[in-house]
Amino acid sequence: MSVPKILEKLRLPIIASPMFIISNPKMVIAQCKAGIVGSFPALNARPPELLHVWLDEITNELAEFDAKNPDRPSAPFAVNQIVHNSNARLQHDVEACVKFKVPIVITSLGAVPMVNDAIHSYGGIVFHDIINVRHAKSALSKGADGLIAVAAGAGGHAGPLSPFALIQEIREFFDGPLALSGAIATGGAVLAAEAMGADFGYIGSAFIASDEANAVDGYKQMIVDSGASDIVYSNYFTGIHGNYLKPSIIAAGMDADNLPEADKSKMDFGAATSGAKAWKDIWGAGQGIGAVKKIEPIAKIVDRLESEYLASKKRVCD
Repeated sequence: MSVPKILEKLRLPIIASPMFIISNPKMVIAQCKAGIVGSFPALNARPPELLHVWLDEITNELAEFDAKNPDRPSAPFAVNQIVHNSNARLQHDVEACVKFKVPIVITSLGAVPMVNDAIHSYGGIVFHDIINVRHAKSALSKGADGLIAVAAGAGGHAGPLSPFALIQEIREFFDGPLALSGAIATGGAVLAAEAMGADFGYIGSAFIASDEANAVDGYKQMIVDSGASDIVYSNYFTGIHGNYLKPSIIAAGMDADNLPEADKSKMDFGAATSGAKAWKDIWGAGQGIGAVKKIEPIAKIVDRLESEYLASKKRVCD
């Protein structure tokens, strides 16, 4: 299996997933300084012009950090692009990534050669998130460099397949960079992802309960207080199946156990089917949140992940 040179020297084989509303420059910078890939969705920067400000802030602060820490440089960062016909900003946002030479772009909800070609024009790499083998093969045929296998239990939009099955089938035809998403919230789970055949663990929900996350205090505390049984899998809120915190659905006045099915063809990304909006009012989270015990700085979360990762490796090797 081959991993791009830019990803060879991470402190841990972890890519922090881009989370709507939650991920911001402060969070990305903290993740990269801690030695893991930080990321954010381009759509979080609103209005569109703010994306240039964010990219300037991230690139300059990480460059300054690297100059002061040549023996411990920051990890690269990534920007998530929603490749869907409801995203009128795609061209603008891709051009911003080209201007700032964003190291990694994560594409979602559609794969098109135009985006891949633009990122490749300056040497950037593209990961595409997928939930099944058909999507994986399509993304690779259109020029994606790597894949993010979004398996059962992942926060936000997630697939229904077991990570064991999904990784196994992808490795039958693809030996390139592969990240696994799905209830990964500990260093041991990251090691397990590698043992399964992935190159990276893809972690999102564990970082919601961080000081740097752009989440209200109630959301962060709900992550700490909840477990796998508090997660509801539904397509009601965006038209695409995802995992959400049951208490937030109940707080919005809905019956979390009897949500209707949504019409995917009428999906308007970022808009909810009801008065309560996905991500803003209906909070996403993955099934691994039972491992999150407190709200703390990202640096400490990564320290914990490293300790768990090394302990798990020692236990397996011994």
